[in-house]
Amino acid sequence: MRILAVDIGTGTQDIFLYDSQLDLENSYKLVLPSPTMIIRSKLRQATRQRQAVLLAGVTMGGRPSSWAVEAHLNAGLVVYALPDAARSINDDLERIQATGITLVSDDEALRLPATVQRIELGDFNFPLISHTLKQFSVSLTHLAAVAVAVFDHGDAPRGISDRRFRFDYLDRRIRAENRLSAFAYCRQDIPPSMTRLQAVGRSANGLPVPLVVMDTAPAAVLGATFDPQVAARPRIMIANIGNFHTLAFRLGPTGVEGMFEHHTGEIDL
Repeated sequence: MRILAVDIGTGTQDIFLYDSQLDLENSYKLVLPSPTMIIRSKLRQATRQRQAVLLAGVTMGGRPSSWAVEAHLNAGLVVYALPDAARSINDDLERIQATGITLVSDDEALRLPATVQRIELGDFNFPLISHTLKQFSVSLTHLAAVAVAVFDHGDAPRGISDRRFRFDYLDRRIRAENRLSAFAYCRQDIPPSMTRLQAVGRSANGLPVPLVVMDTAPAAVLGATFDPQVAARPRIMIANIGNFHTLAFRLGPTGVEGMFEHHTGEIDL
């Protein structure tokens, strides 16, 4: 059995190909720049070249790419965006337009001048991962499943902050199913409000194998519980410290007993 697992963070995307015929430590691993860092690099190059850009593709996460869009606009350059791509910056399209980004339809995008650079947004790029591994004679055919983890604030209604909306979502999931796997979904079960997870599902739409998506931190904590020394203890606290977000879970015999989330840069001793 072979499973491709991809964790998409702010700085890196961590790729792991599990193969039941190999010892776990001999499975293939890649640590590559995250999609948002790749998009940031493309935008910075367009800014240096004084080139207008079109943001296409699907909703993705990551502040670095959003900051690069802001820098492009501040340089007096034009940014066009399709609605789904624009939601990578803010779910409220009126706010998007207020920043100076010009929203366009698919038909309008096709009529833009050839000098406008089209930049495809998206968190999960299976063809690129497959091509990269193929250079090392590693094929991604005959997979049993694909698993992708991203951090998703969700599409907060107007008047509710992203943080408040996410806290309420975490609270509801834990109360409904008191286990870390409550934050994992098959493609067809992704909640409509989890727009980044939904976008991953659309990006993987052509895959002929099951797709599982999950919030990054619960996925990391769940993985840590498989460590024999951790599993041997009845009550534990595990923290996942990311570049932008830190989540900690206190786990006991009945499941999740408590959790903590905050921006990593705001945490002191």
